[in-house]
Amino acid sequence: MRLARAATEPSDEELCRAFLAGDEAAFGTLVDRHRALVFSLMRRYASSPEDAADLAQQAFLRALEASNRVFSRWLSGPMPFRAWLIRIALNLAKNHARQGRRWLRAVEVPETEAPGESAQESLERAERERAVRAAVLTLPRRQREVLTLRVDAGLGFRDIAESLGITETNAKVNFHHAVKRLREHMAETSEEERP
Repeated sequence: MRLARAATEPSDEELCRAFLAGDEAAFGTLVDRHRALVFSLMRRYASSPEDAADLAQQAFLRALEASNRVFSRWLSGPMPFRAWLIRIALNLAKNHARQGRRWLRAVEVPETEAPGESAQESLERAERERAVRAAVLTLPRRQREVLTLRVDAGLGFRDIAESLGITETNAKVNFHHAVKRLREHMAETSEEERP
C-alpha cells in the first residue's frame, strides 16, 4: 500500500510536466522516487546487487532518452510514469535474462548468518531460498512477471495490471496460479528430499 505523498511533494504527473517545461531536476526527483522500486525489480533478474544497480541505471537512462517524446504524447491525458517505467525495467530485465545471466545468485551461499542463526540453519535457509528461486524459473512468463511485481516490487494488483497492460482480474488470477504452482513445487521437492 502506497503512503499518501506530503502536500508539498509534486505528483509524478506534475514532475513530468515540469521536465517538459525545461526543469531537468524534475526527472532527477522521479528517479529518486522510483529508484528502490526499479532496483528491487532488477534484483530478481540480476546475479548481484551491482548488476541490479547497473540494470536500474540503464532503465532510467532509457526512460530519460525517451522522455521528451513520450511525455509530449501524454500532454492531452494522464501521465502514467510509474507504469511506463516499470515496463521499461521489465523489458530490460527480460533481455538480460535471455542473455543467460539471470538468477545466478541462486547458487550463492549467503556471506553472513541471520542473527541467532547457526551455520547449519544458515545453509538450510540458503538452500530453501535457492529452491524457491529455481521454482520461480519454472513459472510461465506472465505468472513470473506478476509474482515479481507483487512480491519484489510490492505493487498492488491495479498497478501490476497497468504496468503489464492486463486487467486487474488477470493480474490476480496469474498471482493466484503462481503461488499455487510454487506451493505444489515446493511440496514435491520436500517429499523427494525425505529419506
